[in-house]
Amino acid sequence: MDARFTAEQDEIRRTLRELLTKRCGPRELRAALDTPEGHDPVLWTALADQLGLPGLALPEAYGGVGCSATELALACEETGRALAPSPLLATAVLAVPLILALGSDAQRASLLPRLASGALTAALAVPGTALATALALTGDNGGEWAGGGRAGGVQARRAGEGWRLYGQAEQVLDGHSAGVLLVAAHTGGYARSRTLLFLVPGEAQGVVRVRQTALDATRPQARVQLREVEAELLGEEGADVLGALAALGDTVAAVLACEAVGAADRALELTVEYVGQREQFGRAIGSFQAVKHRLADVYVQVQAARSAAYYAAWATAKGERAGGLALAQALEALRVASAEGIQLHGGIGFTWEHQAHLYFKRASGDELLFGPVHRLRARAAQTARLFEGREVAV
Repeated sequence: MDARFTAEQDEIRRTLRELLTKRCGPRELRAALDTPEGHDPVLWTALADQLGLPGLALPEAYGGVGCSATELALACEETGRALAPSPLLATAVLAVPLILALGSDAQRASLLPRLASGALTAALAVPGTALATALALTGDNGGEWAGGGRAGGVQARRAGEGWRLYGQAEQVLDGHSAGVLLVAAHTGGYARSRTLLFLVPGEAQGVVRVRQTALDATRPQARVQLREVEAELLGEEGADVLGALAALGDTVAAVLACEAVGAADRALELTVEYVGQREQFGRAIGSFQAVKHRLADVYVQVQAARSAAYYAAWATAKGERAGGLALAQALEALRVASAEGIQLHGGIGFTWEHQAHLYFKRASGDELLFGPVHRLRARAAQTARLFEGREVAV
């Protein structure tokens, strides 16, 4: 493995950081969170037009840049630093790869160029609170989360030449503003139970979308209700949807790991800057040995998480699976860095006006959506068969 970044990767990171520094400071961030979309449409347009970010990992044949998931993960490290609210995760990381993998030629030609340009956004709607399970990040993806033929989840039934969906999905990232919904639904009852993916226009008749109050406001979420909604099957009926979701999970984890590392690094930067300015007993508190030790421990943890995240980003383009473990380490580093930041900022760190709490909420929110850390590690150990067939000393 060559650990050096290419000139292209360095340029993506540099340009993106400059853009976010200008357009996504603390004031702009809070203003964006208060909009109905939960993000700044002007910033999203800039990310799409100037950097081609939504289509960064899409082939050029569909209007993309033609890079790999590695470049997308490294770009998300910069969006994580700024906690930039945007449909990037929901569109480019969750929905686009599934359309590319499972969609028909006509569906790809119709949707992917618009998604790559940023003109259209998408959201993956998974029933309940089972996104981590569906992506096989915290356990085997057997499809039970989709309803399993029982009441609950989203059910799909044939209606003439098409399909109709009925049910509800919670915690749909950017589901309230997405132009197209990619809905996972159960069909076939008990006899031929299976999970399929369907395309639903965001404003389709029978779709009710309500933005939810989320712990992490920088990741807008929605409750999506589907009441006998006409839907288009993604790809073919025999497609291995559960396999595609599980395969996507490792890439999602690698991207999220890089994003969490960017946030942790920025939280540490803000704390180091503050302890160098705040005085106690006539001297900067950053000069006290106890404070130095605490920040040194955080620095080591962030750097270790960065190494794991970079490896996972590199490995996902090579067909290796290292995302889950890297995500666990990155989320833990972000939680520690943000918690220490709040403590060392003193009284101001606990206020709503300071941005320290936003980083802590990002750590907590991501653990709720994609973790928790101990389950990510347990899943990685299970996948590697770490404890199979071995005696454990008592």
